[in-house]
Parts: sequence; structure tokens; C-alpha cells
Amino acid sequence: QVQLVESGGGFAQTGGSLRLSCAASGRTDTIIAMGWFRLGPDKQRELVAMITSGNQEIYGDSVKDRFSISRDDDKNLVHLQMRSLKPDDTNTYYCHVPPTTWGQGTQVNVSS
Repeated sequence: QVQLVESGGGFAQTGGSLRLSCAASGRTDTIIAMGWFRLGPDKQRELVAMITSGNQEIYGDSVKDRFSISRDDDKNLVHLQMRSLKPDDTNTYYCHVPPTTWGQGTQVNVSS
């Protein structure tokens, strides 16, 4: 079983940056991919970014070219660097390890 703890949320202005981190513990040897999701307009979680053990990166359309994901396997961390933030990025961001492990979420607020 894997446990996830997010950090790094907070407040930013439009055009600003924030960096989220997610620390994994427990059965980290079972982790194949780690990623970030947020709530979509239909209140379902939608993909923000995902990175695989082979360092393949996948991004949601709304964050491509603005956000970047990275992982530190030695420390069992995944980071989400968010740049050029927009008010539409205001959301709760959830760390995820497929298939079913989720963090508690961290809030990001972007003011106009």
C-alpha cells in the first residue's frame, strides 16, 4: 500500500508560479507512475500531468506548455511546476498513483 502527502499549494497572482510536491511512502516499489489531477467542470477528477517510471510525461490540454512534472525516485517525490498561472487553474490538486491511491489534495488559488 502506498500513502501520498501533497504540499506546496497556496496563493498566486495571474502569471505567477507555484510548485507542488507529493511524497510517497509505503510500498513505493510498486509505483509505476505518479501524477496530478484536479476537479473538472463536472466535478470529476481530470488529468493535469502524469509521469511514468520511464519518465514519459503526459499533460492535460489546458496545462501543456505551462506546467511541468518531474520525479525524484531516490526520495519518492513527484513535483509539479506550475507557471503562467491563470484564475482557471484555481482548484484542489490531487496526487495520484494508479490505480487507486490518492492524496488528500492541496489547494491552489490564482487571483486575477
